[in-house]
Amino acid sequence: MDATLEPGSVAVILPAAGTSRRFGGPQSKIFATLAGHPVWWHAANRLRSFSEVGQIVIAIHPDDRPRWESEFADAVASLRIDLVDGGGERYESVLRAIERIEGASFIAVHDAARPLVSHTDLQRLFDAATTRDAVMLATPVRGTIKRSDDESIVQTTVDRSRLWEAQTPQMFRRELLIDAYARWRGWPVTDDASLVERAGGKVFLVEGSPMNLKITGPDDLLLAEAILQASR
Repeated sequence: MDATLEPGSVAVILPAAGTSRRFGGPQSKIFATLAGHPVWWHAANRLRSFSEVGQIVIAIHPDDRPRWESEFADAVASLRIDLVDGGGERYESVLRAIERIEGASFIAVHDAARPLVSHTDLQRLFDAATTRDAVMLATPVRGTIKRSDDESIVQTTVDRSRLWEAQTPQMFRRELLIDAYARWRGWPVTDDASLVERAGGKVFLVEGSPMNLKITGPDDLLLAEAILQASR
């Protein structure tokens, strides 16, 4: 019989304290409406459907708390979400969320702006975590990659055979992620896996779907809407 994770053994963190400057408009991209719900709801709802997922913590911008506690209060309650004030940088938000987690063996960090992560990919990620300390979704780079100089002149074509585009969730044994954050000394942090890598951890790649896109600009929202329509 294949090994499985214990029910409730995975705590999920959704960093949602950013300002979404590239998205434009008066509100954060995670509040944009997608198929009748805010973007963040889709991300949280897909994870909540798994028995392995216990606590879900969303790190929010403090200025957005009144909106979370009024407009989204019912959704927060039904999805059993804990809210914590995030920090000025992503790593600060994740660290504050980690401090709120109780009793989980694993911590998964997922972008609140990735609303389309599939059930299949999440199951494969959880299955991989039964034998690995650190796992993450990623997709092989499919396009031709060029490296340029400062004047946008091509210098070389990069071998893409071992290149992957990172996605989320990224999932770690709790102690491993806590130790990686304790070792952080101010260097730039692009994702949680990079912290774990720098602390000496080995992160296993689980191939995910390109449909697990991150909402960055308005065009991404249109694409996500089309994907959801096509899947109905």
